[in-house]
Amino acid sequence: MIRTRSSVPHIAVLAFAALLAATFVSCVTVKPQQRAVLADPIMQFEGDPQAAAQLRHAIDNREGSYGGGGVSGGGCGCN
Repeated sequence: MIRTRSSVPHIAVLAFAALLAATFVSCVTVKPQQRAVLADPIMQFEGDPQAAAQLRHAIDNREGSYGGGGVSGGGCGCN
């Protein structure tokens, strides 16, 4: 009887190589000047800005306070 090598170790090696490649591809360094663009309010995940504004207005009236819904600064801890 002729024995052939199992393909399971080859599949495991290929899966590990694909995982390793995906890990290195996903590592990105964001420059400070790019962070301002990424932190722009237009980049937030809101379905409808007008509906979100109406909801914020209703919550502000219900809670009796205004603001505190956003963040400021660049994450350096100086604000």
